Parts: sequence; structure tokens; C-alpha cells
Amino acid sequence: MPELDERPSNEIRVEETRNVLPPINRVPAHSAIVWLARGTRDMRAAPLASLFYGFCFGAMGITVSMVFEHAYQYTSALTSGFLLLGPFLAMGLYELSRQHERGEPMSLGRSLVVWRRNAANIGIFALVLIVIFLVWARASLIMFALFYTNEMPNLSGFLSQVMSLENLDFLAVYSAVGAFFAVLVFALSAVSIPMMLDRGQDAITAMLTSFAAVTRNLLPLLIWGILIAALATLGFLTFHIGLVFFMPLIGHGTWHAYRAVVGPTTPAA
Repeated sequence: MPELDERPSNEIRVEETRNVLPPINRVPAHSAIVWLARGTRDMRAAPLASLFYGFCFGAMGITVSMVFEHAYQYTSALTSGFLLLGPFLAMGLYELSRQHERGEPMSLGRSLVVWRRNAANIGIFALVLIVIFLVWARASLIMFALFYTNEMPNLSGFLSQVMSLENLDFLAVYSAVGAFFAVLVFALSAVSIPMMLDRGQDAITAMLTSFAAVTRNLLPLLIWGILIAALATLGFLTFHIGLVFFMPLIGHGTWHAYRAVVGPTTPAA
């Protein structure tokens, strides 16, 4: 005869619901286009506030390039880190889209302090991204040191090598390692911060939910990630001017990606 569990019912319920992730919706492959369209709608609803964040992204990119013009190995790492930290920097854009969705006035002032809503967990998540960024920056420097034993290339030298494909082994290794870090950050951050802002979720659950969302919707979120990378690259290639418009668009679109992929939490019966 099986033994009966004599624990109080409320204790059993707590153990059963602990660390339960919210439901993950399956979305069609073309969802990335829908998210961008909705992001464009949000951007049109609050153009000045959205472009404020865009100019911040653009100014950061220009500053990095100017300061490290003659040490491109550092610029490359910092520019990549700029993309790794993008989800954290775009919090204000998520909040603007949240306000628009709720029919509230889209306030730049409120979006600037939205981190206060869940500061502790957003801080934990930011720390995780910073650690990943520091590891990537170190890995980037090591790869440059291995392939350039004499003099580090400057900006023009690096770009000419990329365009002429004179150093395929470096490009292959650097791209592979960079892709690993990019995929890792994307999997952990695809919906994490919007979820923490919207639901007051803890950082660990938010990151696990994001990872589950990516694995369950691999194709549509892969397309979304590629689209983000393409727009960001285009922004850099236009001397960072494109970042002013593309980064707000990505930020607003990310909010709609979160709303489409993560279902509402159902309370335990």
C-alpha cells in the first residue's frame, strides 16, 4: 500500500508551483515582420522619445569609434559589447511600447526610470550581461594577439583585410566565437527584460523563460535575431546614423516579440 504524503497541502502546492515557467506560445516564421511593423507603429506614436534613445545609441557608437580609432582590437570588442548590452539599454523603449499598448501617454520621463520597477532583478540580469561582455572582450583581445603578433591593425587596416579576405583563418575564428556569445546573449535576453518590467519577474525565471521561448520558437526567433543583427550592422556601416532609427525600431519590436511568445501566467488551482 503506497505511503500517504502527510505534509500540509499548502506546502505541497508551493513545491509544485515553484520555478514553474509561464506558458510559451508558438508563433509563425514570419512573426519578425509583424513585430517590426508594430514597432514602427509605436515609433510613430512617440517619435521624439524613440529618437532620443536612438541618438543615445548612435552617440555611443560614434564615441567608441573615435576614442579607439587607432586600436581597432578594442573598438571591435566594445562595439560587440555594445550589442551584447543592447537589451539592457533598450529598457526605456520597452516601457514606451508598454504604455502605448495600455493606452497610456507615452512618457519619456517615465521610461527613463522604468528600471526602478524591478531594480534588483534587472541589476542581476545586467550583471550577467556585463560578465559575458567582459569574457567576450578578453576573448577578442586574445584572438587579435594570436593573429597579429607584431602590430595591431587600425580601423582602415582591419576593414581592408575584411574586404579583401586576406585573413580567412582569423575571420573564421573571430566570427565563430563572436557568434557563440551573440547566440548565448540572445537566448538569455530575447524576452527577459520586458518580462521583468511587465510582470515583476525574478531574473532567473526570466532568463529561463527566454531560453525556453527561443528553443520552442527556434525558426521565428532565429529570423528575428538575424534581422536584428542585419539592422545593427547596417546602422554601423552608415557611420552610426542608421542606429538612430534602427535601434528604437528593434527595441519596440522586442516588446511585441515578448507579448507574442510569452503567454499569461495561470494561477494554480
